[in-house]
Amino acid sequence: MRQDVVIVLDCGATNVRAIAIDTRGHVAAKAARPNATSPSIENTSWLVWPLDDLFKKLCLCCQDVVQTVSPEQVKGITVTTFGVDGGLVDNNGELIYPVISWKCPRSSTFMQHLERYFNPEEVVVRTGVGHFAFNTLNKLIWFKENRPELLTSACGWMFISSLFTHKLTGRMTNDATMAGTAQLTDLNTQSFSKTILSALGISTSFFPELVQAGEVIGLLLPKPAETLGLQPGIPVISAGHDTQFAVFGSGASEDQPVLSSGSWEILMARTRKISSLSSNSPGNGFTCEWDAQKGCYNPGVQWLASAVLEWIGRQFYPELEGSEKYTGMIHEASSVPPGCNGVSVNPDFLTGENDKTCGAISGLTLNTQRGSIYRAALEGLSGKLKASLQLLEQVGNFSAAELILVGGGSKNQLWNQIKADTLQIPIKVLREADTTALGASMFTMTGAGLFESPESARAAFDLKYQTIYPGR
Repeated sequence: MRQDVVIVLDCGATNVRAIAIDTRGHVAAKAARPNATSPSIENTSWLVWPLDDLFKKLCLCCQDVVQTVSPEQVKGITVTTFGVDGGLVDNNGELIYPVISWKCPRSSTFMQHLERYFNPEEVVVRTGVGHFAFNTLNKLIWFKENRPELLTSACGWMFISSLFTHKLTGRMTNDATMAGTAQLTDLNTQSFSKTILSALGISTSFFPELVQAGEVIGLLLPKPAETLGLQPGIPVISAGHDTQFAVFGSGASEDQPVLSSGSWEILMARTRKISSLSSNSPGNGFTCEWDAQKGCYNPGVQWLASAVLEWIGRQFYPELEGSEKYTGMIHEASSVPPGCNGVSVNPDFLTGENDKTCGAISGLTLNTQRGSIYRAALEGLSGKLKASLQLLEQVGNFSAAELILVGGGSKNQLWNQIKADTLQIPIKVLREADTTALGASMFTMTGAGLFESPESARAAFDLKYQTIYPGR
């Protein structure tokens, strides 16, 4: 007997994917197409998302998936994507201006204009979201100062995941997890902030109805069903921001931190209680978003990680390529003792020339070997993880007993052991790579009636971990 499945349409910055997950949490089928921004017609240095092209690619991926799973097996569908991006729409839900990408440099300029409207510190305290150039708030400031006629004529704003679900259902909504990334909301009430929006001349009604993860947005319309290769009438379920579903899909319970390790590392926890952000003075890279479950929060910190190790690889291991480079670096560093023979690395490489701190390598001698530098980078990044975890424990009022680790960086066993030794708690490495799809599928199956709750779906999933203990 064939298993029921749900399909997650995942729009990432590098690839768009369709992933079918069955009720045991197994990936039944998946397909991907490359994704990329397009230059703006107005200014070729500006970057936008070609929404219709992205949707076509998602549909092609779904068509590939249903070559393996039959359309009759599919009981629900959802959409996940990166945060903050979206667009102004008319009363039919159609874009009146292209979706400005989080990669677009224009947002950096108008981040500097924030002080014209707000006290920047109060914005962080109110919204929980740190100051990032790509925040939705900065995009709206750009519209207000450069294209005010569009703000006046627009019927509203929809985030990018909801632009896709509108194509599937015809219903105008906004996924709650996306709204929580925008720096436009009130952290405590988990609703749009009248104070922030009024400073921009916008009403809270400008944003279509918020829908929670697992809520049915509508039924799949015949035309998009045909394009996807699916049967019309299946429920389209709300998901939204990929990070929240990766955290839930990792198996994390409340007050349990999760580290997603890649070019960037993002450390988040799920908690119901948060301390006053003003009293904790969170630094650069801090954010506190809305969890996939209403009433919970995801305090988090992000920093450049594997990109630093790649830089070291380019500088000190130029003769090695591909997987051989990573194997070689890890092998050499494995014979280096803790403390790296006096070498230390400050991994804060993403800083400007006027910042007080910046990336650095210290303690070099004529006898220093490159393996010591690589291990020092691993130790430096692990020290940053420790400081970030302490901040999360303070903000979230919890004490971590273990850390769940997901992402490409989790394949580095030496780094995993250094993390466990630095934190002095066990590290649980999730074996399944598609944690965003897993988490989104748990809520989709709930909305489709396959499970009573996301927790019961997660309990039924076959999640497997490797555990690394300190001192091994």
